[in-house]
Amino acid sequence: MGSATVTEATTTGQTTEQAAAASDELADFDTLTGRYQRELMAHCYRMSGSVHEAEDLVQETFLRAWKASASFQGRSSVRTWLYKIATNVCLTNLEAKPRRPLPTGLGTADSAPSDELLEDHEVPWLEPIPDAAVEVAERDTIRLAFVAALQHLPARQRAVLILRDVLRWSAAETATALDTTTAAVNSALQRAHAQLAERGLSPDTVEPDLDQAQRTLLDAYLQAFWRKDIDQIVQLLKYDATWDMPPFLNHYRGIDAIGQLIGTKCPGGCNDMPMVETIANGQPAFGLYMRQPDGHFEPFHLQVLQLTGAADDLRVEHVTAFFDARLFARFGLPERLPADYVPA
Repeated sequence: MGSATVTEATTTGQTTEQAAAASDELADFDTLTGRYQRELMAHCYRMSGSVHEAEDLVQETFLRAWKASASFQGRSSVRTWLYKIATNVCLTNLEAKPRRPLPTGLGTADSAPSDELLEDHEVPWLEPIPDAAVEVAERDTIRLAFVAALQHLPARQRAVLILRDVLRWSAAETATALDTTTAAVNSALQRAHAQLAERGLSPDTVEPDLDQAQRTLLDAYLQAFWRKDIDQIVQLLKYDATWDMPPFLNHYRGIDAIGQLIGTKCPGGCNDMPMVETIANGQPAFGLYMRQPDGHFEPFHLQVLQLTGAADDLRVEHVTAFFDARLFARFGLPERLPADYVPA
């Protein structure tokens, strides 16, 4: 009995200390916001596929947490409590909303370079996110292909997969967060895995830092666009590379189609298309500018690249070119480049 009493007292003491620490953390809400802002941003972005929506969802999460802070009982960590709130805020937001696709995920046939470019601004397209806006433990869980894959799942399956596979929560923790049973969680996770596998969707690994071979490839890619050297661009692509460019519905597969697309539909010529490097979704990205009649350069589109292969056969496997000039400011890219600008 004595031993049991000591154990109970110790557990009670630990629980009291944890509750006190959580209470102190909640008391300084500005510090709390700064501590969890970027990781909750990543969570809400995975759920929504939109940077703009994710920002609003994070703010709504903190607002609800602030209103409920007095009733927080310390049964979980503050971090877990915030993720629970954020997940349910996201689920409410996603009710009756369509998924956010990329053109290659619409299920339509590949386009030919000669096809008319079809634009659709009514589609809620998937958006890229700057690495600086998020904090993630594993960068492959924020990559564009993975977030696009999540968009194929119903909202609750999406939430279950993120909580279980990305955040590594137990089935019991996930069930508590979603106010359901562990059996329902396990079933939803199984269905989510099956649906992604059926579509051939999975999060490939993203290297945390560029190695020398990748650096060399990206430098060559930048110079090839600056010279509008179609042959060189094509040599840097994988033979079955894909290219899409929201809000255009068209998407292209294969080096011949992509080479013809750039050669015939891209308005710039030699020394008309400088690119400035950035990082989006844990992947190499470029802001591509277009020369204007007076000589200076204006934002044209933001390219997010997916690389594949080993050092001796490294290629660009997929390019998503986002035609949204507002992204340049979000990624901290210049709003224009002077006429004498030459890419390094």
